Amino acid sequence: MSSPAPARPARSYRRLFALMVLVGEALVVGFATLVAKDLADVSRGHALAAGAVLAALCVVAAGLLRSRVGYLLGWVVQLLLIATALWVPVMLFLGLVFAGLWVVALVQGSRADALTASRAARAGSPTSTP
Repeated sequence: MSSPAPARPARSYRRLFALMVLVGEALVVGFATLVAKDLADVSRGHALAAGAVLAALCVVAAGLLRSRVGYLLGWVVQLLLIATALWVPVMLFLGLVFAGLWVVALVQGSRADALTASRAARAGSPTSTP
């Protein structure tokens, strides 16, 4: 007889939502950097380098979301994006939007994970009623 297939680990909606925010943020930061380089109070080279580093940090944080380090780096990215408003004031809006999306992704993702776990526990318990 063949053994039953191993159970697939439950997907984390928190991680999925955070991943979507960080990947979207990386794309938007990359394109915003192309515009911001002309508006910045620093040289174009420095503005492009800062934007590239910030976009790369978004991607690295997204890749590390299986551990707490990824979430911590995600918070750092949000703070750094808000800090870019020191050089390009318009970036404050972008930073606040993505920080808000980040908070919503973490809160709603955690709620979705809790709801999924609750439903799985009820489905597995012998006294559950549909």
